Amino acid sequence: MSADTPPSADGEFSPDDVADLHARVEALETEVSDLRGEVDEGNADKMVIIATKGTLDMAYPPLILASTAAAFGYDVTVFHTFWGLEILHEENSKDLGLSAVGNPNMPVPNAIAALPGMDRMTARMMRNRIEDNDVASVEELIETSLASGVDLQACQMTIDLLGYDEDDFYDGVTTGVGAASAFQDMADADIQLLV
Repeated sequence: MSADTPPSADGEFSPDDVADLHARVEALETEVSDLRGEVDEGNADKMVIIATKGTLDMAYPPLILASTAAAFGYDVTVFHTFWGLEILHEENSKDLGLSAVGNPNMPVPNAIAALPGMDRMTARMMRNRIEDNDVASVEELIETSLASGVDLQACQMTIDLLGYDEDDFYDGVTTGVGAASAFQDMADADIQLLV
């Protein structure tokens, strides 16, 4: 039945006409459903996080926020620059430091925290606490983030500044990204965070 085919003289459609009409309605419903799916996929909320610090305690916030947002359907980018790049460096991320000096929440007075070796001790203490509480390691959070579709980006200027090579980073990390690209991502994002 075409759109131009009128009903019979008695106003009734033939069974073939009705079947054709049902088939056309089903095809249109499928097409509308597919288009809605494409629109929903293309309109995911976007989040951009700028990670600038590379200590053990500062590796967790951007990675936890990113992987959680991705689990909620956000399109997430984390741009790592300056010391934040250490989080993505496969070797260095396994030995991130933690300073007790000037940290009021550390159970160590500043006079003692300033002694040689205290940063290593506080970092070891935090790693033990992380392990004892079954909290994911930095490496596990990176793997989770990448598996969730988070775009972990390494600032190219910082890579050059620190003399790193693209092979120094975890597989899946996006390298060659500059500040202009990061800025455009932020301008397009619904949520922007500086960590």
